[in-house]
Parts: sequence; C-alpha cells; structure tokens
Amino acid sequence: PIIYFARIRSIPEYFERRFDRRTRVAATIVLLLYMVGYVGINFWTLGVALNRVVGWDVFTTAAVIAVGTAIYVTAGGQTAVIMTDLLQGVLLLVVGVAILFIGWYTLGDGSVSLGAAQFWNSLSPDQRQALPGYNSPPSFNFVGIFWQDGFANSVIFYFMNQGVIMRFLAERSVREGRKAAGLTVLILVPIAAVAVSAGGWLGPAMVKAGLVPVGTSSQDIFVAVAHALTHPGVFGLILAALCAALMSSADSLINAISAVFVNDIYQPYVRSHAPDAHYLKVARLTSLAAALVGISLVPLFMSYDQIYRAHGAFTAAVTPAMVVAMLGGLLWKRFTPAAAFWTLVGGSVASVASFVWPQLITPFAHGTAMEGGVLKTYSYVRALYGLSVSAVIGVVVTLVTRPRDDASVVGLVLGTLRQAMQRYKGGEPNTRRAPRLLLGASVDGEDTAEICDEWSPDEKGD
Repeated sequence: PIIYFARIRSIPEYFERRFDRRTRVAATIVLLLYMVGYVGINFWTLGVALNRVVGWDVFTTAAVIAVGTAIYVTAGGQTAVIMTDLLQGVLLLVVGVAILFIGWYTLGDGSVSLGAAQFWNSLSPDQRQALPGYNSPPSFNFVGIFWQDGFANSVIFYFMNQGVIMRFLAERSVREGRKAAGLTVLILVPIAAVAVSAGGWLGPAMVKAGLVPVGTSSQDIFVAVAHALTHPGVFGLILAALCAALMSSADSLINAISAVFVNDIYQPYVRSHAPDAHYLKVARLTSLAAALVGISLVPLFMSYDQIYRAHGAFTAAVTPAMVVAMLGGLLWKRFTPAAAFWTLVGGSVASVASFVWPQLITPFAHGTAMEGGVLKTYSYVRALYGLSVSAVIGVVVTLVTRPRDDASVVGLVLGTLRQAMQRYKGGEPNTRRAPRLLLGASVDGEDTAEICDEWSPDEKGD
C-alpha cells in the first residue's frame, strides 16, 4: 500500500523518497546485483534440468534458454511476462502435485493408499522430520537456511524484488493487491511447496523399488523420478512445466532489471526528458544485456557442487544489508538517511570481507563447521552474520545522527497509511465497500441512478 499510494515505480525510488538520493544509488546497485545474479542461477538450473534429457552441454542449454527468454521479454514486456507466467504457474502446480499421486499409485501397484504407506515407510527417521538438523550437516543446516531463505530471501523477494512488486502494482486497486497477497501466502505457496518437492520426496522410495538408479544426485532426482513415472508421453509435459517455471522467474527478473535501470539510472542520470518511445527502446536493450550478463555468470555458479548451495552462497551475501535497510525504513520512523546508506554500504562490505576472512562468521555459526573453499565456506549462515552486522550499523548510526522530520516521512512508514491515502486521493479517503448495483435496479425503493452519488469509491476513485 505504501508504494501504491506514493505512486512509486521502483524500489530504489522508495529509498530516495524515504531517505535521500545517495541511498537510492546504493540501493540500485545492490538490487541490480541481486537480480542479475538470480538470473544466472535460474539459467544454470535450466541447463542442469535439460542436460539429462537432451544431452547438451549445461552451458549451451542455458544459453539457448536465455536467448528464448530474452526474445519474448524484449518483445512483449510486462504483459508477456504476466500472461506467460500465469500459464506456466498453473502448469507447474498441476504437474507437480500430479507427480506425487502418480508416484503413490505406481508404488502401490494401483493403490494410492498402499503406495503412500510404502513411500512413508521407505524414509529414514531423519527424512521423516519436518525440518533437517539444526546445525548439521554444514552443507544443509536448518539454522542457516532459516535466516537465509526463511527470513532474508522472503523479505527481499516480496518487499524488494522488482519483478514481484510490478505484479502487485499492476492490480487495479490496493484491495485487489491485498487479495492477491493473501491468496499467494495462504494457498499458492503451500501447494507450490508440494509441487516442487514431490520428486525429492518420492526419490528414496523410487530408489528402493528399483525404479530410479541408486546414486542419482539431488540435482537430477526430479527429472529421474518424473521420467520413471511418466515416460513416454506425459514426461514431455512435465519437463515443459519445469522449464516454464524456471523461465517464469528469469523473465520476471529480466523485465524488472530493465525497469530499474531505466527508472533509477538512465532517466535520472543520462537522459531525463526523452519521449516514452526512447525509454522503451532502452528498456528492451537492457533486457537483452541482462540475459547476456546472466549467462556469463553461469560458469561461476557451476563451480558449486549443488544448485541450492550456489543459490545460498549468493543470496546470503547480497540480501542482508538491503533487507535491514528496507525494514528499518518501513518500520522505524526515526531510521535516518545516514543509517540507511551506511547499512547498505557497511553491510555489503562486511559480507565481502567474510569471504576473505570466514572466521568473522564463526560466532554466528551455531557450531556449524567451516568447509569448502573460499567461496563455499559458511554458505548459509553468512546471512545471519550479514543481518546482524547490518542491524548493528543501522541502529548505531541512527542513534548518533539526526532523523528527518515527521512530515517528510508521512506515507512512507507503517502507521502513516491513512495520510498516504489522503495524499493519493487529494482528500479524506472513504474505505467503505461500495454495493454492486445493476443499472436500472432499485434499492430500498430508490432508483440506482439517484443513489449513485452515494457509492463508495475504491482507492483509485472509480
């Protein structure tokens, strides 16, 4: 609602409105780094998924997918992204959930209930736990993954990922946006958790039943399980769903990168009064460049033994400073421009320093042992370290610097939403829901044409 009512077009723009221009520049750099890196991870994942099927080199496969994604994002923009993602999302959810039931049916020789029981009994006691070990093994410890994905990545994905924010801003009103957010969190996310996990859940039982080769890697298990259950025929549809899901993330990020670049770099610093057609051309060229940069990062991420490990190492290093700065601005009216700037800069520098001196993370590691090379040490708990350092910087700098006056942050901090609505509408907002009336109908004996002036408008005044 804050972004909507303030008519903010990009997340870095919020940082300038809430803090100052230099904070916007710092936020733009961090946000672009996050989104471009995430594009690279998505392309690598696509390359790994298709490598098992078509036999192409992983990098070659990723490059082909990148070209296709860049073409339709460049040609169709946000509309193409939203419509293709809608179809891709439905396809992924249906196929992912179907795999679980097909697996139970296959394991039970035609009985879903027997297959579900066999599936459960094939899991070890550790695999039956809802959560993995608290701080072991180092390569997949719960405490690190909670701070990395459960907290930092969740916040940056829904609060700062321009690709996701643009979807909610495309809604016709704040009320519709809230409905979409509620539907996402309460319904779609739980279903999606089943859809993307089904192959991994079925893996042990499929191996025990001899349907999947022993020693199949975690990166290949989804494709291996789907191939064993649905080949030939439906397997092609399942593979298409997997590719579509990964492409839907990449296309959103590529489109968001072009939006941030044009709104936060090109327009304010390069050419500020050009026609819309010029900015559209720049945005399209930026989309192509973002895809190329994402592909160039694939070899770096391929140095990791697991996709999730690379994802963890990257996001745990990039997101913490941005998360603390954003939450500080939203939740704490006294949070100062200096605090936001130095949180972004100092927190990012601290994350980089932890790769050089990984012992900086040790006090935050909950006993998790260091392992791997320089880039692979403390892949997950680096997020807790980064969040802690960034939070300390933000609080200390806030307490020793002068905050902005209350009037300048009205509508940009939680607790000032009504004032934001007043500014948006230019008057006192009416939050009562309007009755839905048919033209020519009567309500309490009055013609609708006579009472239409009493209808409560929505946030856009319609």
